[in-house]
Amino acid sequence: MNETGPAIGRGLAAMNEQLADAGYALGWRAVRAMPAGLAHRLFRAGADLAVSRGGDGPRQLRANLARVLRHAGAEPTEAELDRLTAEGLRSYARYWCEAFRLPALDPVALHDRVDPAAAGVEHLHRALDRGQGVVAALTHSGNWDVAGVWLVQALRRLGRPAKLVTVAERLRPASLFDRFVAYRESLGFEVLPADGGARMVATLAARLRENQVVCLVADREMGNGGVEVDFCGEPARFPGGPAQLAKRTGAALLPFAGWFTEDGWGLRFHPPIEVPDGPTGPVVRVATQALAEVFAADLAAHPADWHMLQPIWSADRDRRAAPAVAG
Repeated sequence: MNETGPAIGRGLAAMNEQLADAGYALGWRAVRAMPAGLAHRLFRAGADLAVSRGGDGPRQLRANLARVLRHAGAEPTEAELDRLTAEGLRSYARYWCEAFRLPALDPVALHDRVDPAAAGVEHLHRALDRGQGVVAALTHSGNWDVAGVWLVQALRRLGRPAKLVTVAERLRPASLFDRFVAYRESLGFEVLPADGGARMVATLAARLRENQVVCLVADREMGNGGVEVDFCGEPARFPGGPAQLAKRTGAALLPFAGWFTEDGWGLRFHPPIEVPDGPTGPVVRVATQALAEVFAADLAAHPADWHMLQPIWSADRDRRAAPAVAG
């Protein structure tokens, strides 16, 4: 058997992974070194280029935003959807620009730029006063790293454990994943790989029993599992992990939203989702559905800051998974 072809393919894949890692490393250094205004203009120009080129990501973002707006009672025109999609890609570019620059920013000053200083933060305080930990669930909106930095600083000001715990999708190559983990750890996070299985779940549960905050992005199921919910009037699949952890540990399940302001960020904590007694499966479905309803309202309030360029509704996922039919 001739294995030259597969070997070349593996070699090219490894080379691409190494180039990606080198590119991120260069980006972190270069973007931090340049003036903030120049960095933001460059990323915005990149977003505008992505809009002009189109592609699967911008098209999916446009379809996702259309569902959110229609569910909220709006009937956007094609021109309005075009404008909102362009704003969404610029918002996503701002997230990445800030991600590259964030390690060089003063976290205390950053905390004070959140406007308002986290609406509904009393829900976080009350949940921590219960002593059973907090599962903070959010969407891919605004800058979730900034939200995490704000939480770390808020916990320190309350005299509570200064770290929050989160989960990250494992990237390739391993050096790139390690770079992202080191970046988030430098912000005060404890980062667990998403493919950690039972050990990861046990660690998260242990942190909650220590009355810590576990922060999970909860609007996209990356595998084939998850919980089916009605999201903006259509079936979608959300990760069941936040509700399962709350059920298992008694932790408060606290949804919160993030968005961009003109020169800072906004955060809003919601009242905790009730996780009733009963069999785990039905309880997780009920709690995850409640999360979906809170998320839908938050996204309708700040649609341009939702960075969801992937399919999350079942109809879109099924369409992508369907094999091509020759005709």
